[in-house]
Amino acid sequence: MGTTREIEFTKRGTETRDGAGVRLTRIFSHNEAERLDPFLLLDFFGSDDPDEYMAGFPMHPHRGIETITYMLHGKVAHQDSLGNAGVIGPGDVQWMTAGSGIIHQEMPERSNGLMKGFQLWANLPPEHKMTEPKYRDVTSADIPGVDSDGVRARVVAGVFGSTRGPVGDVVIQPEYLDIELEEGAAMEHPIQRGHTAFAYVFKGSIAFGEEKRDMDSGTLVVFADGDGILAESKQGGRFLLVSGAPIGAPIAWYGPIVMNTR
Repeated sequence: MGTTREIEFTKRGTETRDGAGVRLTRIFSHNEAERLDPFLLLDFFGSDDPDEYMAGFPMHPHRGIETITYMLHGKVAHQDSLGNAGVIGPGDVQWMTAGSGIIHQEMPERSNGLMKGFQLWANLPPEHKMTEPKYRDVTSADIPGVDSDGVRARVVAGVFGSTRGPVGDVVIQPEYLDIELEEGAAMEHPIQRGHTAFAYVFKGSIAFGEEKRDMDSGTLVVFADGDGILAESKQGGRFLLVSGAPIGAPIAWYGPIVMNTR
């Protein structure tokens, strides 16, 4: 695999509220955006108390970015100014390119009480900031899985082994993987040199790199450059693994809008 990517730094998220009062964990945002280029923000929402999430995210604008919502539990209803509407549930992904501008809402639907998932913001290069907005639902059935030697992976975007994810026409060449390791399992995975790469452990614990530094649930791991990662778990664990091509452009950020100049 060549040079293993070692851990550059780690971070714990901070509790906050957003939208109309949704309680969530902000894993990274403004302070890390330059280092994590092309990724701007990652939120984790997880609660079994509807009072903490039912207010949702009423109509609000976006411009200049893509938002990727990945559901683990619960359902969220979507509606936007393009006329799109639908519901994403467990294992589904909503991939929205805001481009020149879109207004949308994401409203949780009451089910068994548990709501859990992630939202990632990815930046757009300057020449794509004003592209035509578009929206797509990727259902759980459309996301391929790999299960081998105690390693289970869901491939939303990019390639894991020989399995390619359904999202493949995004300019930053993203890889978005949900990986679970059974007790004692290990894996290595190539990542294109020069691409930004991070992992977020959200279950159990995972050890990364040749140094086998153990990271427990709730830890963001940002990797130095190299040819790929090594991961193993003594007790079992699950993590997101995300990578993409840096843009290297100025970031002018105001709320849900991210452009290159103020």
